[in-house]
Amino acid sequence: QVQLVESGGGLVQAGGSLRLSCAGSGRTFSSYNLGWLRMAPGKEREFVGAITWSGGGTYYAYSVKGRFTISRDNAKSTVYLQMNSLKPEDTAVYYCATTYNYVATTQEVYDNWGQGTQVTVSS
Repeated sequence: QVQLVESGGGLVQAGGSLRLSCAGSGRTFSSYNLGWLRMAPGKEREFVGAITWSGGGTYYAYSVKGRFTISRDNAKSTVYLQMNSLKPEDTAVYYCATTYNYVATTQEVYDNWGQGTQVTVSS
């Protein structure tokens, strides 16, 4: 088991940037693939992107590809989501979670959810 805590959310203007962090507890953090998902008001939770346990592979949703980058530092037990060129439609609560399949986009394959961090992009 691993516990995840997201941070770094906030209010930003369209076109701006934010970096979210997902800090994990436990010595097994480096053995997990990690993903980011988001839930906008009135919408289903959707896949944003994911990274393999080693950091050697990443996979992104089409809507964020080229704007968002996921990286990780296993020495710090932390995964990052760098978000650039933010749009109002990126407004959501962002969650990190573990997965056995980093190219799967459905939330059912994710586990050990964090509490989420709010990102609000103003126009």
